[in-house]
Amino acid sequence: MGAVDRIKDLEEELKGVKYNKSTQKAVGIMKAKLAQLREKQQSGGGGHTSGYAVSKSGDATVILVGFPSVGKSTLLNILTGSKSEVAAYAFTTLTVIPGVLKYKGAKIQILDVPGIVHGAAVGRGRGKEVLQMVRSADLVILLIDVFHPEHLPVLKEELYTTDVRVNQRSPDVSISKRPRGGLDIGTTVKLTQLNKDTIEAICREMRINNAQVVIRDDINADQLIDAIEKNKKYVPGIIVVNKIDMVTQKKLEEVMKETNGDIAVSGTTGAFVEDLKELIFKKLNMIRIYTKEAGKKADMNEPLIMRSGVTIKDICEKLHRDFVKKFRFARVTGPSAKFASQKLSLTHVVKDGDVVEIHVR
Repeated sequence: MGAVDRIKDLEEELKGVKYNKSTQKAVGIMKAKLAQLREKQQSGGGGHTSGYAVSKSGDATVILVGFPSVGKSTLLNILTGSKSEVAAYAFTTLTVIPGVLKYKGAKIQILDVPGIVHGAAVGRGRGKEVLQMVRSADLVILLIDVFHPEHLPVLKEELYTTDVRVNQRSPDVSISKRPRGGLDIGTTVKLTQLNKDTIEAICREMRINNAQVVIRDDINADQLIDAIEKNKKYVPGIIVVNKIDMVTQKKLEEVMKETNGDIAVSGTTGAFVEDLKELIFKKLNMIRIYTKEAGKKADMNEPLIMRSGVTIKDICEKLHRDFVKKFRFARVTGPSAKFASQKLSLTHVVKDGDVVEIHVR
């Protein structure tokens, strides 16, 4: 029996098992076996391929993922002004079409890729190459046709199978292997989804027999397996429902509830596309920092685009490689300062809209 058949058998077996305390260990072992088979399948196909060749540019990269004919090309055109070929039939996009969204001083690369179909993760419709591109993106837009909300779980499953985790964070689990001593499992939180026997069974199934395991999150079996494999890509995502100009308000509300969509738009009419631009900006955690020289006015036309949580040190590193070494102090005016021109150090965390004046030796 080949890997594909064994994967299918395990998936069917898992569907037939009702998860509870008595089946927790068995389910965990099955999931560990399934993860290893999928990893073997990926490796057999050359591992994680690079997909289509597109150079990253701008302040961030966003990829449009959806079934054929959901309106990716139309949406790309209205977001960026690109001229991606548009037609009312499937598989119009046969390569990657890049465009640039200019918004609030940021230059955000948007990629329109060929449509995903069921079975894409195992290579159908060149889907494997498309899905691998998501691993290099900063944000994924899951574009859903308002007439086909059932596409969403398929897209999520295909991404999951390709080791992409959308809107998840890496579980806080540390595993320190050692030559002997068995498994030493410690936790800093109460585990409600796994017990010690299941944790040990999953570890042993994945060939970890001697290690210190410390778990700091209330994880499930899938998250433990992810922590062991250490090859997952965690990407923020936006669920966008498209073609809202073609349905009633009642139908739209039903679809938004079914998909738990973040925003509904019309790529054809442009309805709510400006709201989508703002959502992209926020989901990327972008902030605008304005720089100024001593004795001069701040440049309020060309902000420095950074990510939320950055410090003055990060700004210095982006501006010039010698700024950190020669740094004396910074004067900050704006949301993160207590008063105008506050004198601050490298460790100060800046906020959107701050004006920063760097003083060096």
